[in-house]
Amino acid sequence: MFSHIMVGANNIEKSKIFYDNLLGVLGAKKGVFVPNLTGQKRYFYFFNENTFCITEPIDGNAATPGNGNTVAFNVPDEETGNKWHQVGLEHGGVSIEDPPGIREFEDIRMYLAYLKDPSGNKICAIKVF
Repeated sequence: MFSHIMVGANNIEKSKIFYDNLLGVLGAKKGVFVPNLTGQKRYFYFFNENTFCITEPIDGNAATPGNGNTVAFNVPDEETGNKWHQVGLEHGGVSIEDPPGIREFEDIRMYLAYLKDPSGNKICAIKVF
């Protein structure tokens, strides 16, 4: 259904370091610079059939996180999710919401770990059991 997910970054190089390390936990290679015709820096992360991108905003204004938006990354297990969260904290992320762990909602059981990236975008690691 989706081609890619793209989020804005105010300090693209700081965000690249964050996502290089964070997405590396999931097996993604470091971000690839892809020039934009309008001059903004963009880094793309390719993993399996998924693409995630960080970009400087095209309009030249500051990047702002969307209120109510969350980008979720699948993790194979709770251990990987915990590592993902810790690596994110070590590279400029901020822990938000409840601590990483199992949540249960009626018949649904899932692992969740939430962070804000260096530009304030809300991201999470998720594993549905």
